[in-house]
Amino acid sequence: MRVLSLAIRVLVFILFVGWLFIWFMMPTNTYRHQWLPKIQDKSRHSSYFGSEGTSLLMYTFPILFIAVLGCVYVHIERRCKEQNVKIRNRGNDNGLAMWKRPGFVKGPLGIVSWTELALLAMFVALLVWSFATYLNNSYHNENEWESRLGTAAYWLGVVGNICLVFLFFPVARGSSLLPLLGLTSESSIKYHIWLGHMTMAFFSAHGVCFVVYWAATHDLSQMLEWAKTDVSNVAGEVSLVCGLIIWATTFPGVRRKFFELFLYTHHLYILFIVFFIFHVGISYACIMLPGFYLFLLDRFLRFLQSRRRVRLLSARLLPCHTLELNFSKHPGLKYTPTSTLFLNIPCISKLQWHPFTVTSHADLEPETLSVVIKCEGTWSTKLYQTLSSPSAIDNHLQVSLEGPYGPVSTSFPQFDSLIMISGGSGITPFISIIRHLIHNSNSHQQIPKLLLISAFKNSSDLTFLHLLLPVSGANTLENFQIEAYVTRDKSPKDENPQFRTVIFKPYEGDSPATAILGPNGWLWLAGVICSSFGIFLALMGIVTRYYIYPIDGNSNDVFNLSLRSFLHMLGLCLCIVMAATAAVIWNKRKLAKEGRQIQNVEGATPNASPSAMGFDNVGEMELESVPFEALAQSVRVYYGERPNLPRILLERKGENVGVLASGPKKMRQEVAAICGSGLAPNLHFQSISFTW
Repeated sequence: MRVLSLAIRVLVFILFVGWLFIWFMMPTNTYRHQWLPKIQDKSRHSSYFGSEGTSLLMYTFPILFIAVLGCVYVHIERRCKEQNVKIRNRGNDNGLAMWKRPGFVKGPLGIVSWTELALLAMFVALLVWSFATYLNNSYHNENEWESRLGTAAYWLGVVGNICLVFLFFPVARGSSLLPLLGLTSESSIKYHIWLGHMTMAFFSAHGVCFVVYWAATHDLSQMLEWAKTDVSNVAGEVSLVCGLIIWATTFPGVRRKFFELFLYTHHLYILFIVFFIFHVGISYACIMLPGFYLFLLDRFLRFLQSRRRVRLLSARLLPCHTLELNFSKHPGLKYTPTSTLFLNIPCISKLQWHPFTVTSHADLEPETLSVVIKCEGTWSTKLYQTLSSPSAIDNHLQVSLEGPYGPVSTSFPQFDSLIMISGGSGITPFISIIRHLIHNSNSHQQIPKLLLISAFKNSSDLTFLHLLLPVSGANTLENFQIEAYVTRDKSPKDENPQFRTVIFKPYEGDSPATAILGPNGWLWLAGVICSSFGIFLALMGIVTRYYIYPIDGNSNDVFNLSLRSFLHMLGLCLCIVMAATAAVIWNKRKLAKEGRQIQNVEGATPNASPSAMGFDNVGEMELESVPFEALAQSVRVYYGERPNLPRILLERKGENVGVLASGPKKMRQEVAAICGSGLAPNLHFQSISFTW
């Protein structure tokens, strides 16, 4: 296992370096005047793939192959984790500790590490170098400013396409590329934001410069041209307008006030990409195809998963306007701490999907999947009111899930001590970490000393602490301390909070939450990528050989470029749909067969029934938080004050102290500034947040 994992990483590194080498060579005269003519000459005479074949081989295939290798690598790591086999140390060794520290804490980039700043600087340098090299190699025979402006406009679009290449990688939640790099979908959103701003800045400059160029040369009629065999200007303009609409809603002021407008206008990405491909042609679009291909595959798999109705077992309502939802889960569904899922409840909103941190542990609670929701918006408030009603929708609620998504493995157990700092509902990611450490402790594994620092506004919010342990009960941890700070109340107000629990009736159409591609989902994903791309190549080879080439090979005629692009886009979508649907149906039937076998052996008791969770009757009941009694001696509550974070962090002893922060932005920035100051080299910071 260890040798295979290392071999995959080495091969991925070689492929990625080779792929980047092509990007560095593209602006040079060596590539443009020596390599490119030879490539075009050979591809022009191909009767099966035409000019697209070379682009697919150079730009698309390497990244898809890396994605397949990443799936195999993630599968190996998951299996080794289940067998308690340690492949490699993800700990913070001294050589890398400085690069992982926060570099900038405040500003438009948010909290970023020195590693992220270095990579961002290198990427910006690549863009600047590419644009400067393109211009330098193109200005030799151009003296008039109009001609120079037209040339600059063209190369601005080419450089903008470099940003577009990477734009969709961070938002492909189920892609293997993110866990391969140790990233998660929520932590990668900021990269998508950076790339989106750069992409639209270059494309906007590209469009404006061309309009000025056409106006200066008295050729504005070019704006209405849709060429048969060349670049389509109208398609480019439509694509740019769609991109500008999306871009206008992404700025913080607009996004915060009109979030639904921001969310729904983002669906214009479909028109943006379709007309972009019409604009440049499918051969050039193959450069940005890998990221969009993986995103499209991930989006379709998420669509298929969202069609399933997941069985909701119970809802626990807390006095602080917070609720815990417990879903039935297939035992084969595995996930790591801090994993997230997206939740849709049609009776609240048919279109809205909201992300939440999974608070349950896959092995500690093998048949239950839980999330905690704090009422802080219209959607969550309406859900709380619905569940608080006497009928609770006749004790049934239709729910759909996407996910969970999370890191392949975690480094929490490798620290000597772990400090978790939360504000308000920011405590929810730490619930999963605490339960993960409880499971490790029960398995006789070494765990770090644990300190949880939670700041709440009111005394009623202290009931969040009752969610740290599952309802079924579990052993608590040794060396576990909790410091809770209530900032607005000077003294306790409700020392005996009551928890109302609603138990939902089984419904025939609901099923336990499962991974969309089954327990071996990563291997299935690798198979779907390979099969869909292989079918696409075969299909396009046939279409090119027997439909496109007979026309394109004729010296007197050229196949319509827009129709060629449309056929490739249609073929791509069809192949993804066929391969992904076949894989999902196969796994769905396999899980159904296993479920029937289990019921035949164990009886007709439904998966994760209420009685299995300790509830004998379906309906409503008032419960005391019995599991919290095991933690009561570890909790210290401070009223009317805030935690002194500099003192707490800087006085913490130990060689390797992990510091996790989740909650309000100012609090995370304060913690990041302390850890990044260098005053305590033993502090290793990580921020957990959905804030974009």
